[in-house]
Amino acid sequence: MAEKVSLKEKIAYALGDASANIAWRGVSSFLIIFYTDVFGLAPGIVATLMLVARTSDGVSDVLMGVVGDRTKSNAGKFRPWILWTAIPLGVILSLLYICPESWSTNMKIVYAYVTYILFTLIYTANNIPYGALMAVMTGDDRERTSIGSFRMVGAFAGGMLVQGSLLFLVAYFGNVNPTIDVQQLESDKYQIAVSAPSDVQNARIQTENGIAQFLMVGNEKDSLTVGKSFSIQAGVPTVFQVEGEENITADSFTIINQRQGYSKAISTLSIVLILCLFITFYFTKERVTPPASQKTNLANDLSDLVQNKPWVILLVVGLIFNIYNNMKQGITVIYFTHYIHNQLMAGGYMTVLMLASIVGAAATTPLSKMFGKKNLFIGALGITAIINSLLHFCGAQDTVAIFCIGALSECAAAILPTLFFTMLGDAADYSEYVNHRRATGLVYSAGSFATKFGGGIAGAIIGYVLGMYNYNGQDSVAIQGAIPGIINLMSIIPAAIAIIGAAVMVMYPLSQEKMDNITNTLNERRKLEGSNATA
Repeated sequence: MAEKVSLKEKIAYALGDASANIAWRGVSSFLIIFYTDVFGLAPGIVATLMLVARTSDGVSDVLMGVVGDRTKSNAGKFRPWILWTAIPLGVILSLLYICPESWSTNMKIVYAYVTYILFTLIYTANNIPYGALMAVMTGDDRERTSIGSFRMVGAFAGGMLVQGSLLFLVAYFGNVNPTIDVQQLESDKYQIAVSAPSDVQNARIQTENGIAQFLMVGNEKDSLTVGKSFSIQAGVPTVFQVEGEENITADSFTIINQRQGYSKAISTLSIVLILCLFITFYFTKERVTPPASQKTNLANDLSDLVQNKPWVILLVVGLIFNIYNNMKQGITVIYFTHYIHNQLMAGGYMTVLMLASIVGAAATTPLSKMFGKKNLFIGALGITAIINSLLHFCGAQDTVAIFCIGALSECAAAILPTLFFTMLGDAADYSEYVNHRRATGLVYSAGSFATKFGGGIAGAIIGYVLGMYNYNGQDSVAIQGAIPGIINLMSIIPAAIAIIGAAVMVMYPLSQEKMDNITNTLNERRKLEGSNATA
């Protein structure tokens, strides 16, 4: 009988994915708008960066899986990597959001490429061993489903932390207190002059209520929007016309230095990331080992992998649903900033979605028992796609409908990664069942590859679509012209991708009955090998 895993150990394991999601959602949800609106890179450059940086993922992920399977230490094969990469992952995440003010565009591009590629490599070294750890904590596939649910609750809790708090931390750490002179023109119309003793290259101004609209006086191309991004030149007033709110005073305005705010906010969250990974290392245990008779042979491991039909299908489906999820995450802040005209509301929206995700992850175990993993996966893809497409019909004022549609869609979408990482363990069991060999790290390289390469493709799609609509995050006229593209990226485009994933998943060959037979057979083999080893 496979050993059960304690509640404490499941929670400790879950904190590892909380860390991974602080890193990954911190990048997938905010890096595009940081690069375009704060760092000042064109959408096409960002799209190419994200695509090019992922071309090495297939090789690096497989290599990390191979290295993990061959690691030998007193702490096991996979746990040591969680400890070794904890601090480097936190450091490189912080470096992504540093934006030197005096750099040229070419220097910024080089810096972005170097830091982003390093981030993906360090994330690989951390996340593939972390994912493989679940498969060796127990040999019971049903117990793995339970661990997978805990993992996803941890993942969504980490995502909720970063998505729900980051914009507020940016506002807190980036708070600018310049001199603001207010002149009332009408009951709800004012002219204000903003000045400061030092330069701020990328400030954002809005009223605390988030209602008033701004027009930059003297800029013929400008248009009325809720909030503005602009640069402050020391001692030179920037004049705005503000309308839509009454009883405005100098204290009514919030001005944020976005560069400083993002840098300090991400650094703070990186400390939490590191601490959670330490807990995962110290309170988890590896129990399942490769067959005692297995000889290390990379060629055989790779041959087993490419002939493993469940793994190949999971790799393709994982790539597809990660494109879907990362596209929604990557466009959310842009959608709320430039379509809803309330950037801070994006934090509330993402928090609601994370709460819905926790519900979906927690419901995965009972639902998989009821419908089977394969059927549940197909149904979740179809349901989330249909619901998400409804966002296409929501106006900027329909915030209640947007929140409800997003939450329902996310509840179904949360089932996908929960099942995916559990089913990778099933694929590892299937390989051992057929080939009498086990390469857990190599099998779990699919998880990291799908997450990172799917995120890269999603970022590229966002960048190229925004580029088609001539989006420029520092030009309000160009932003308004790109609104149809932003809406499509939030709704129809990701929905179509999810439907493709459901069609591919139909070909997955492992039913629950088949997995029960595999689990029982492997348990008997391990008992026999254990008996022979002690004889």
